[in-house]
Amino acid sequence: MRKLVAAAFALCAMVLTLPAFAQTPPNVLIVGQIAEPKSLDPQAVTATNDFRILMNVYDGLVRFKKGTLEVEPALAKSWDITDDGTTYTFHLRDGVTFQDGTPFDAEAVKFTFDRMLKDDHPFHDTGPFPLAFFFSQVDTVTAKDPQTVVFKLKEPFAPFLSNLAYPTGLIVSPAAVKKYGKEFGRHPVGTGAFKFEGWDPNSKVVVSRNENYWDGAPQLEAVVFRPITDANTRVAEMLSGGIDLMVEVPPDGLSQFKQDDNFKVYEEAGPHLWFLILNTEEGPFSDKRVRQAVNYAIDKKALTEDVLQGTATIAAGPIPKAFSWANDGSVKPYPNDPEKARELIKQAGVEGKTLTFYVPEGGSGMLDPVAMATAIQADLKKVGLNVNIQTYEWNTYLANVNPGLKGKADMAEMAWMTNDPDTLPFLALRTDAMPDKGGFNSGYYSNPEVDKLLDEARRTTDQKERGKLYEKVQKIVHDDAPWAFIANWKQNAVSTAQVKGFELEPSFLLVLKGVTKG
Repeated sequence: MRKLVAAAFALCAMVLTLPAFAQTPPNVLIVGQIAEPKSLDPQAVTATNDFRILMNVYDGLVRFKKGTLEVEPALAKSWDITDDGTTYTFHLRDGVTFQDGTPFDAEAVKFTFDRMLKDDHPFHDTGPFPLAFFFSQVDTVTAKDPQTVVFKLKEPFAPFLSNLAYPTGLIVSPAAVKKYGKEFGRHPVGTGAFKFEGWDPNSKVVVSRNENYWDGAPQLEAVVFRPITDANTRVAEMLSGGIDLMVEVPPDGLSQFKQDDNFKVYEEAGPHLWFLILNTEEGPFSDKRVRQAVNYAIDKKALTEDVLQGTATIAAGPIPKAFSWANDGSVKPYPNDPEKARELIKQAGVEGKTLTFYVPEGGSGMLDPVAMATAIQADLKKVGLNVNIQTYEWNTYLANVNPGLKGKADMAEMAWMTNDPDTLPFLALRTDAMPDKGGFNSGYYSNPEVDKLLDEARRTTDQKERGKLYEKVQKIVHDDAPWAFIANWKQNAVSTAQVKGFELEPSFLLVLKGVTKG
């Protein structure tokens, strides 16, 4: 095993310099990722790019059932919920160990959540933990005995089990956190199907088969995750044999691979939204008329059909179409109406204004961000708004956007892949989700009615009633237009024909345990 992992490291160095067709090692999967991961601490990151690695190194108490967003047992073999929906008792699997040999038990679960949620926890400073909002309703976590852990909630919380299945709920080794402290994200230890071997910055992350995996060891001996930020370079690497699997294929590449029997293309619909954050705090977008004007001005049909070549549909609001029970389709996308946009811009007195537009070079679910920005720039120019595009590497981009746009930019591209209709609006549209409060409301939108509806929806366990509340949110936010709603993407990937057993998941996560390479 060690020899093969070493070979994987050496091979990756070699294919970076070879212009001709390279051969990846047998039984080692080389994955082309869209960016360098920020961290491999599951509670410390927010990007799907990082999550795709994490899901193979760690497990949660529950997980998404293959091919669905339904929750099934994982490290917890079963659970009980009290009638009032405020107490969850999880019964843990026996004999599971972390990859460092320490036991997985109820104390490890308690440590994981207390570290993230309690300011006075001795290892809370190993954060920050930007998605702790996922578990804001947790009051206490109690290790009743080694195989039983009890979560007491402040009130009923409908997304709780789904959030536990999300990467923020993955269970970490307490011993490893205590050993590495703030550097734990560079030395990850979980209970997952693959264990961490090494991280060569801006080159590769290597994980190897966990022979003692509780759910059966994977057949692959190792996986190498390579950050290849430029989409065209990922395509070239795929064609030359430098990688076995790539995610987020650009539209031109997708059509090329579909015509070649040496490759297999995967497509899967999921809950995704690509949008523009608008700075509602200051500048032109503090006026709702200008925000609506941008939504009218952008030719979303051209973006989805020409730039994205049919790999996405036009978005109408913050609740993706994939959550059909929470989006009845009554809210329609803003039509492309340049005349209406010009009229609103004239009424607001902002004709000729220059907008600062933050754009990433690439990133999780960002599709073709520079090409889309250029098209949006042209659309806004037609209605009297000048746009100054500023591009950044993905992690640098997040460091600029997540703390808020105030004093920096008027708008910024963003994309989210979510597991519940609660996630995106709760983390990015509530008044209490402003950046200075630890949320992702980078455009500073505030509407008390939206806040009230989101809080009520979280407490409502009946899905039909929850759906009605989210439909109200959709209508209000569509009209307020704190974002420009652009596209819902159908995720994709491509592999060589030798890769077997791979499937895309509606969660947008990457699960490689069942993959083989013949």
